[in-house]
Amino acid sequence: MRIAVLVKQIPAFEDMRLVDGRLERIGVPLEMNPFCRRAVAKGVELGATTVITLGPPSAEEVLKEAITWGAKEGVLVTDPAFAGSDTLATARALAAAISLTGPYDLIIVGLNSVDADTGQVGPQIAELLGLPFLGGVREMELERVSETVSETYSGVTGEISARCERDDGFLRARTRLPAVISAAERLCDPCKVPARERDDCSGRIRRITAADLGEGPWGQEGSPTRVGDIRMLSVPRRGLLLSGPVREQVRTACDLLRESRLADGTVAPVVPAERETGSGAVVAVLGEPGRARITRELLGGAAGLAAKLGGSTALFTTEPAGEQGEWWADAVVGLDRIDSPWAFSEVMGTTSAMADMTPEDVAEGAAAWASEAAPWAILVPGTSWGRETAGRLAVRLGAGLTGDAVELEVADGRLVCWKAAFGGQLVAAVTSRSGIQMATVRSGVFPVPELRAGAVAPVTKVPIRSRNRVEVTGWVTDDDPSRLETARVVVGVGLGVDPTRYNELEPLLGPLGAELAGTRKVTDRGWLPRSRQVGITGRSIAPEVYVALGTSGRFNHMVAVRGARFVIAVNPDPRAEVFHAADVGIVADWAEAVPLLAEELGRSLRG
Repeated sequence: MRIAVLVKQIPAFEDMRLVDGRLERIGVPLEMNPFCRRAVAKGVELGATTVITLGPPSAEEVLKEAITWGAKEGVLVTDPAFAGSDTLATARALAAAISLTGPYDLIIVGLNSVDADTGQVGPQIAELLGLPFLGGVREMELERVSETVSETYSGVTGEISARCERDDGFLRARTRLPAVISAAERLCDPCKVPARERDDCSGRIRRITAADLGEGPWGQEGSPTRVGDIRMLSVPRRGLLLSGPVREQVRTACDLLRESRLADGTVAPVVPAERETGSGAVVAVLGEPGRARITRELLGGAAGLAAKLGGSTALFTTEPAGEQGEWWADAVVGLDRIDSPWAFSEVMGTTSAMADMTPEDVAEGAAAWASEAAPWAILVPGTSWGRETAGRLAVRLGAGLTGDAVELEVADGRLVCWKAAFGGQLVAAVTSRSGIQMATVRSGVFPVPELRAGAVAPVTKVPIRSRNRVEVTGWVTDDDPSRLETARVVVGVGLGVDPTRYNELEPLLGPLGAELAGTRKVTDRGWLPRSRQVGITGRSIAPEVYVALGTSGRFNHMVAVRGARFVIAVNPDPRAEVFHAADVGIVADWAEAVPLLAEELGRSLRG
């Protein structure tokens, strides 16, 4: 079985620190992306593995590490011509390298890279190669694998059955080989070999240049997106460490919170204004089945953009027409499956259109509509479903796609997407030169707009015949991720809080309507669902108040709460790192502080 694993070299985030609210990168080494480590380990476990990376000559180090781990060979795609590649240009170069060095029976990528966090390259490669895709694979089995030799194909045939992580739980799905999958963080133990222990693998590493792959265009020339202004996200924390009786510490912390709220004021949610539907640009939203909240958020944001352009909004959806006009959709485009759907609606116990159409199907239908309608922009949810659908759609349209936008603007008639990078330490302004501009947008970026009472949107339909290449056999929902992303108060727990005592947090959670989150080590142990993980490889949140209990305060966790307006940390060790990333630190055992915080925070947030 021939396997290709795609890896990326990134800064070593574990060695980074927040110093006075800024990212300290001096002397930080480069390493293999954490998700790619799982991809390499799984590839080596399954068969003869070729590891491929696109990057400068220094990226050879990640190939040496992978070969030492057990990979058969490495391929370094390197050339100055590749400089400035965005995700689409990167996917095109890697797909060309796969075609040149293959064929492969299975292609494995990391779920995403923690420096850019787009999750787009895997689906885009699948689209370019015409292969099925399974994202966020947590568990997998190869079934009915056998060798096949014919005039058109020489390799193995078989199926993959997988348990795939999703934002609110997981799905079980299967597909036939060859295929592309992305490795979740917990798929297997990671490939990790210290530099001093790596073999001299230069004889097993092949270099490929732009000339080897063809005319291109490559690099910046082949990239529909451009990175413009960059802003450091400097969120200085007071770093005030308290001492004395715990009650007095808590009272002081909450007094400081009250003062901070008065100084900052409150920001009223932006609600789209009533307007006449213009004949200008159309701002489209790709609605994810079963996700009414984020669909409403995106339609509200689209309405705001359309108002600046004198245009209108359109919702592309797989769900029945209904109240979408009240959600600020000026037009609804429905994807209408014309073949017989799979019977797994019964397996899932639901009639959701999600059961009948895969992201590949939706992307194909959306591309057919967008090619005719030529919308000014398409906004897609920044979810696991949205990333695959948007990645495939961008390939079909040749569109510039910005992943995980945290702010959208209009400048000179173009869409400006502010995207977080390097763990959220900075945001970059990304624009697209393609006719259709695309962005995936995080939940909570836009408020849920008030309903536009009585509005009815006209409906058109786009027929689609499913390829039936990915079969979903089950779906389990164990959380609502929007609750964490939109919570006013979030309580984050580390290993210092015994999970058998989580019930003692209820006085703090219940009365305040707070949500519970955890560090990676907490979710690794299964103490909380992965959807509750806050950090570089989890979620970024922006509550009004974040309360950190029993956490060490490592960078890869605290960077994800930089958007919080006020951070309170509780730890019995006055030297704990977490206090440097907090506005105020309470030196105490969490169990003693929690009931006092519940009482005082209630007063501060009401005042």
